[in-house]
Amino acid sequence: QIGDIKAKKIPYDEIKKNIEMNPVRCADLEAAKEMEELILAKKSQGDSVGGIVETIATNIPVGLGEPVFERLDGDLARILMNIGAVKGVEIGMGFGVVDKAASQINDEYYIEDNTIKTKTNNSGGIVGGMSNGMPIISRIAIKPTPSISKCQNTIDIESMENKKIEIKGRHDPCICPRVTVVAESSTAIVLADHMIRSGFIHPSNLDG
Repeated sequence: QIGDIKAKKIPYDEIKKNIEMNPVRCADLEAAKEMEELILAKKSQGDSVGGIVETIATNIPVGLGEPVFERLDGDLARILMNIGAVKGVEIGMGFGVVDKAASQINDEYYIEDNTIKTKTNNSGGIVGGMSNGMPIISRIAIKPTPSISKCQNTIDIESMENKKIEIKGRHDPCICPRVTVVAESSTAIVLADHMIRSGFIHPSNLDG
């Protein structure tokens, strides 16, 4: 999402291909065009716009994380909140769970081809601090770039007077496209760390 323009849900197998087809890295190609137009409009107005960046990690083994300390979702939230301009993090449905009953959001388990799966993924692939094998889905809220050329009110701390400020130079009207790869890399770091701790990856087998 950028501004009030939201992407519709796209099948997992199309997402990776689609995000490389537009500069805003949005899997919904129709929404991507509207997002580009919005960003350019904000730029022409000397303003900026924020949005939401979603990261999806697939083929995750079951059991990464801990139930109390070193929770997988806790570590993921921590690294994502340390990305510049991030003002909020949610896993799975996130804040969308607050007005729902447990019967509406519980991910029911079933067995298919001798594999345990869930019918839904409202938990975002993490239950009780540990991965359950479903895709891990996180979303981060990105604030609009504060450095804009529009005139704004500020203060002069030396003279203790109210002032006006108009920032010059090149500033991104939206940093969401840049944040996508940062969020992806940050997620990979946390998952790799937990896979080493859980024995899925052994440091001695790594190249370099």
